[in-house]
Amino acid sequence: MEERLPADFCGTASRAAGLHAFGFEGLGPLMRMEVLAMRMSSALFALSLTSLASAGAPAQSQDGPPPWAYPVNPPSFQRAPDDGTIRRVPDSAAGFTLTQLRDLFAAPDWHPEDHPALPEIVAKGRKPDVFACGVCHRADGPGGPENASLFGFSAEYIIRQTVEFKTGLRTNSVPRVATDLMIKTSKDITDQELKEAANYFASIKPRSNIAVVETDAVPKTHVRDLFLAPIDGGEKEPIGQRIIEIPENVEHFLSRDSRARFIAYVPVGSIQKGRALAASGDLRVQCAACHGADLKGTAVAPGIAARSPTYMFRQLYDFKSGARKGSNSDLMKPVVEHLGTDDMIALVAYTASLIP
Repeated sequence: MEERLPADFCGTASRAAGLHAFGFEGLGPLMRMEVLAMRMSSALFALSLTSLASAGAPAQSQDGPPPWAYPVNPPSFQRAPDDGTIRRVPDSAAGFTLTQLRDLFAAPDWHPEDHPALPEIVAKGRKPDVFACGVCHRADGPGGPENASLFGFSAEYIIRQTVEFKTGLRTNSVPRVATDLMIKTSKDITDQELKEAANYFASIKPRSNIAVVETDAVPKTHVRDLFLAPIDGGEKEPIGQRIIEIPENVEHFLSRDSRARFIAYVPVGSIQKGRALAASGDLRVQCAACHGADLKGTAVAPGIAARSPTYMFRQLYDFKSGARKGSNSDLMKPVVEHLGTDDMIALVAYTASLIP
């Protein structure tokens, strides 16, 4: 499943097909250009990594952003065409086509019994500028490794982070389409719409959707629409110093099933190392001091228990690189300043293993 801009994208004869293939259904001309620019920046980053690898050079410097934490669609990426098949997920009577699932202004609600009624801004957004929150974050907020789970976040925290996306205080260490789309939405959403969405997501009871597995070998993976997915054939490779987080069922996750679950493979010993780091006598890395004894959050800082370790690693790395410099960055900067990649992996493996 790969995504690329059709060669004749600007041609009138295949304009509709081009919009479909590139995921632009329902977007106006200006919005298409903005999303295209976002994807081109990410594609250029991916191309640079590919070029380095093909030349026999490492794809990143020792201190550079790890590609496994910042998956970028390769330049040749092209989404599978919609053949009209109605897709299904377990324990749901709903059904959607690929085109419907890719509509940025219609969040698929597979399990309406799991949550209160969706606010309009979560379910449908507001055309042409504000995407439906429930498309990327799913109907009740679990998100995925490519973005953030909103489980357990207070309404105040969600509002504050959205404002920081809007003002440029929160970015990423590398270009990412998911972040660019969030920035775009943050600039156009109204205060009332944001309040409604934040209050809704804050009302959802958190649940665990990640199994953390310590291992020496992991499935070989490729980037599939901004997240890692196993390559067909069941081949394995050494994990090295990485976190490999994949959906238990790729097709269910692609269908935006809010009950989708994930397996996060981490190096052997990571959970215990992370537990020791988090509880160390060094006040700079005593997570509980701000995030609470159970790491479920306080008035000062958000809950970090049971969150995607890939997402959490990016946050630590972005605080360290200076890409994330909003509220609490003054508190986080000293924490991450002396942490190496191994330390960050251990900490987020531990926090991901906790109960939400």
